[in-house]
Amino acid sequence: MPRLLLIVLLLVGVSAIPFFIWGAGIEATLSQKGAAGFMREFGDWAWLAGLGLIASDIALPVPATAVMTALGIVYGPLLGGAISAGGTMLAGLIGYGICRSIGPRTAERLAGAAGFAEARVLFDRWGGWLVAGSRWLPVLPETISFLAGLTAMPFRRYLAALACGAVPLGFVFAAAGHFGADNVPLTLAISAVAPLALWLALRPFLTRRSRPS
Repeated sequence: MPRLLLIVLLLVGVSAIPFFIWGAGIEATLSQKGAAGFMREFGDWAWLAGLGLIASDIALPVPATAVMTALGIVYGPLLGGAISAGGTMLAGLIGYGICRSIGPRTAERLAGAAGFAEARVLFDRWGGWLVAGSRWLPVLPETISFLAGLTAMPFRRYLAALACGAVPLGFVFAAAGHFGADNVPLTLAISAVAPLALWLALRPFLTRRSRPS
């Protein structure tokens, strides 16, 4: 367990370091209005710029929620929400894919057999909740995606949990940007609670065992 904890702290550190180095400058540039202006410079490809900005949050301190609200300003709550959700899912898939390619064997060598077994048990039981419930938080989503890949969390379950977290987040913030809503606590509350409710509803269908024919 100490080795596993060290790996978790290392992943958190890797995710947090860019925030300390470039966070203030990028956040100042990509404020809600700044992000909208930046994307509009790309004309018809503004959506691709927004998608790329959100996806790059896996490695750079991009204020993803500000970009999502900007997408709501540029494209409206529906299309802006879809692009925002897609960018969030792309970021999660990149993090998961990189660490999944490293492989469980490498993770087991780093964490030790006991530590790796504990991590597998953790993600078997709580992985979906962690993935779905973390998307609105800073830094933690990247760490959870990395750990899900390292522990070889089943892709189908990971993808479903990621969608449960990404879709409400994307549409809520895009709607806030489009309608000019400034109730930050309400926006954050919906972004935190809705993914867990979706995962609660979807989880039985993913864990149900297929009946023998």
